Amino acid sequence: MHLTPTALPGVTLVTAPVFGDARGFFTELFHAEKFAALGLPTAFVQDNHSRSARHTLRGLHWQVAPHAQGKLVRAVTGRVFDVAVDLRPESPTRGRWVGVTLEAGDGRSLYIPPGFAHGFLVLSEHADVTYKCTAPYHPASERSLAWNSPALAIDWPLPPGVVPVLSQRDAAAKPWMLREELESDPDEPE
Repeated sequence: MHLTPTALPGVTLVTAPVFGDARGFFTELFHAEKFAALGLPTAFVQDNHSRSARHTLRGLHWQVAPHAQGKLVRAVTGRVFDVAVDLRPESPTRGRWVGVTLEAGDGRSLYIPPGFAHGFLVLSEHADVTYKCTAPYHPASERSLAWNSPALAIDWPLPPGVVPVLSQRDAAAKPWMLREELESDPDEPE
């Protein structure tokens, strides 16, 4: 396995070798000893799987402490543009984002540590995305940011004139505001 740091400290692209032949391919999704040796977490407690149609945008979501989640995200079918936004209060990169394309069979996963919002846009006809979480889902701790927050200026790869498919909750999410209470105030943004 190989690690590639991103522009945001802690957000790491994990690339595993992909072994292919006439039958298809094989790659390792997770190996606790290898992850530990690379300095990545190994205490994942929940696995999630979502299927989404083209132009579906899920996010931007995170959970506040003490239920903050780290996520190891992978596309198992299709292709997605995966985004992490730094929300850590004392971080010099607070309010900045990084995006990477993840595609089924490319051997790549994105590790997003606790303290970051996460979202993805489906670029293919459909996509199945799995993610391992370091903390269980805790509904009262979950927060959402508007995907199109002007202050974040995320460059989502949407074709001109295309509006993403959003859940009702994501469509109602409030935009990013650089305020300390963002991490703790249940009324800001949700």
